[in-house]
Amino acid sequence: MAGKKKKKSGKLAKMTEEERILYLEQQRLAEEEMRKKKEDMLTQFLKDKLAKEEKASRFNLNKLNNQWRNIMREAKSKELKKEIEILSQTFERVVDRKESVIKSLAKDLLEAEEQYSMALRSHLQNIDGLIDLQKQRLHTLQEEYHVELDVLKEEFDTEREMMIEQHTKEMTDLQDVVFAMEQNNQERETDAKGEFQSMRDEIKNKNLEEKHALRVQLETAVEDLWYQFQQALKNYNETTEERKNAFEQLKLKDEKSAKEIEMQMRKLQRIADHIAQLKSKMTANAKECEERNKQLREEREMMQAHFQQLKGQMNKLREIEREKLTKLTLESNTAIKESKRKAEKGERILRLAEMCRKMETEEEKVLPFYASSLTEEEQGDVEAAVTEAPSEPLAAVMHEYTSLENFWKRYNKTLLDKVALDKEKSTLLNENTTLRTLLKQYLDGISVNDEILSQVNPLFVVNQKTNVKLNVPVHDPRVQRPSKTVVEAAHVVQHILPS
Repeated sequence: MAGKKKKKSGKLAKMTEEERILYLEQQRLAEEEMRKKKEDMLTQFLKDKLAKEEKASRFNLNKLNNQWRNIMREAKSKELKKEIEILSQTFERVVDRKESVIKSLAKDLLEAEEQYSMALRSHLQNIDGLIDLQKQRLHTLQEEYHVELDVLKEEFDTEREMMIEQHTKEMTDLQDVVFAMEQNNQERETDAKGEFQSMRDEIKNKNLEEKHALRVQLETAVEDLWYQFQQALKNYNETTEERKNAFEQLKLKDEKSAKEIEMQMRKLQRIADHIAQLKSKMTANAKECEERNKQLREEREMMQAHFQQLKGQMNKLREIEREKLTKLTLESNTAIKESKRKAEKGERILRLAEMCRKMETEEEKVLPFYASSLTEEEQGDVEAAVTEAPSEPLAAVMHEYTSLENFWKRYNKTLLDKVALDKEKSTLLNENTTLRTLLKQYLDGISVNDEILSQVNPLFVVNQKTNVKLNVPVHDPRVQRPSKTVVEAAHVVQHILPS
């Protein structure tokens, strides 16, 4: 080695600077290539060794599983035989107990059905009685209503007939009065006409005498003027012939209208007098009828108020009876639903009890209730407290549930077992997590892949170096862990268990 180094150093001394750098670079590349080849060889060797170990582990594990299964089958068969014997005895005992329970429940069910049928019959009888009573009351009220209605109709019809007769009588009286007044007016008119004719004749005679005297005086003047008048009349007639004819027609119409107006005025006067008389009679009749109508109105209002009061009382009683019937129906439905709910709850409790009995252990089947841990004195105090009369309502309510003492014992025992199992489960989960972590570390230590090589691995050693930071050397006796002897499972099975 010393000769080689001397030759190399002499060789390097003879080289130039560039040749020396090139030579060192070639030497470094060769060393790097050799190092890679060694790493590849080491990796391939580790992979082959790992495959062989995995194959041997699978083979040994299968062998161990087969031997362990045989041992477990034999042990389990013995345990199962014992359990089957115990279960057969327990099953017979449980069957006897169930038969007695079924008989008692059937008896209770028959009694409950009889009680229910009796309660239903009494309930239906009460409802039928209430319905009959309500129908009778409605019938009596309806008859009273019809009787009162007939009475009111008769009174109304009699009063209506009386008023119609009185009206017809008054109308006949008024017609007689009108006829008498017309007769009086005609007599007065004839008397007035006679007086008018006599006065007219007197005035006419007087006018004739005066006219004869004046005629003598005025004949001469008239004759003179007559000619002039005739001439003027002729001219006037010629000029006003049409207007004269129209005037004559209008005059005739005016006279006719004046007569009609005079007749109408007389007629209106008679009618006005008759209306005044009728108004006075009508006022008297209106006062009398108003008083009578007022009395009838007051009586009708009283009858209507009494009818409304009776109707309100009837409606109130009907509402009260309807509320009672509704309340009774609702309470009946509630009782039926509550009975069904309790029956379903009892069936569910029985099903749960059956399911729980399947999960009971042998000890629980033989001794279902645990022994009390109290002393005799404490037990005596408890019995004295139970037999003592309760002083508070809550104590009285709790005193009614003393028969559930055994149930609460079993429930508390089951609850304690559940809490213990939960605690044991959490402990086993923590232990399982720790074992999984250790197993993963072990598998990571014996496995070779890219994920393992990228992480910290104490078995990955390159150039006598590892990527794990070791603060204290392992070979130091102060911190060195005690060595454990490990025997392979395949070796144990091969030399201990029978082949």
